[in-house]
Amino acid sequence: MTPLRNHIRLGAAALTLASAALAATTSFAVPRYDGVWSVSIFTTRGDCIASYRYPMRIANGVLMNGGDIALSVSGRVAPSGAVRVTLSHGDTRAAAAGRLSSTFGSGSWSGASCSGSWTAQRRSS
Repeated sequence: MTPLRNHIRLGAAALTLASAALAATTSFAVPRYDGVWSVSIFTTRGDCIASYRYPMRIANGVLMNGGDIALSVSGRVAPSGAVRVTLSHGDTRAAAAGRLSSTFGSGSWSGASCSGSWTAQRRSS
């Protein structure tokens, strides 16, 4: 086989692997979760607010603040629907994890002095 054919085959293999890796990344694999979600937060331990509802936005699998409160949001949804997010407001932080389906989600959260559960319902796509 000529060196040119070897380079073409190696280039084609590299392109195929790069395409597969790109297709498997979160930003391309999870648009089915994109939209606005209404998240209900329930405290089961600690002296935090007993329950609270807040909008979250998901775009290309990335979670974002969907409301008016200055809340920092950092998180992603995996292709399986597994979600992990960190929220902060001032010096208060909380981490949450769970799972989303196409229209509903649930999981748990914890912060420095409180913890609990959460549910989510999709409001728009």
